[in-house]
Parts: sequence; structure tokens; C-alpha cells
Amino acid sequence: MNDLERAKTLLEEGKYTLVLVKGEKVITSYERGVKPLLGLLDEGKDVRGFTAADRIVGKAAAFLYVLLGVKAVYANVLSILAEGVLLGHGIAVEGQTRTERIINRAGDGFCPMETAVENITDPTQAYRAIKAKLNEMKIDAEREMK
Repeated sequence: MNDLERAKTLLEEGKYTLVLVKGEKVITSYERGVKPLLGLLDEGKDVRGFTAADRIVGKAAAFLYVLLGVKAVYANVLSILAEGVLLGHGIAVEGQTRTERIINRAGDGFCPMETAVENITDPTQAYRAIKAKLNEMKIDAEREMK
């Protein structure tokens, strides 16, 4: 079984949100959204050359995969914009279901991470935009709790 097949199998069998595989090395996560990818980047985890299997990959996640240096990405749901980013950076990509854009968790609009990187073409700028959007959302949530 190659890395892609193994990652896809583990994603489904383990009910993970993210699986990264490179040979015998396996990294898994149950965290949703871009959080596990940001965690890997912020921790400086070296996943170059790994193959990823993910539940949902939009343009924001695609930029993070570029920064992480993975060699291939599989997604249950893949946005067309994400596919373009990945292919444009030489990352093999496979998606079970393709969609124009990723919808937010409430189902009433577009994913805020997608909106944050909508007009960005540089992965480093995308990373900064994602972090800024998450910070903004955290501040808004804290305000609502008061």
C-alpha cells in the first residue's frame, strides 16, 4: 500500500480530520478546519514529502499545504481554487468531490478562511491573512460572550 492509499484508509477508518503519511511515519488529527495545519507550521514540524488525506481542502488549506511542503493531497471535498493552488505548486492532488467554494460550518455562507485568502496568490501572505482572520474571529467571539 502506498502513502496515498494508506493516508486515505486511515482517514476513513480512524475518523480523523487529517492524516499525513510518509513511509512508516504517520501524523493524525481530529481538529477541524485549518487548525491542525497551522499547528504543524507553528511548531516547525517537518512534513516535507508527506502525503496528506484531509476531509475538506479549500484554498486556505491548500496554501498551508504548500508551506508545509507536502508532495500530495487527497480531500473528500476539494475546492476548485484549492486544486489550482496545489497543482500550481507542483503538489499532486486528488478529490472525491469537487466544489466551487467551501461553505462555512453554519451552511449560510462561504468559509471565512476562504474569504480571507480569496484574492491572495502568495502562500506566505495567505498564512498571514489566515492568522489575522482567526484572531479577528477570536476577538469577535470574546465580545459576544460579554
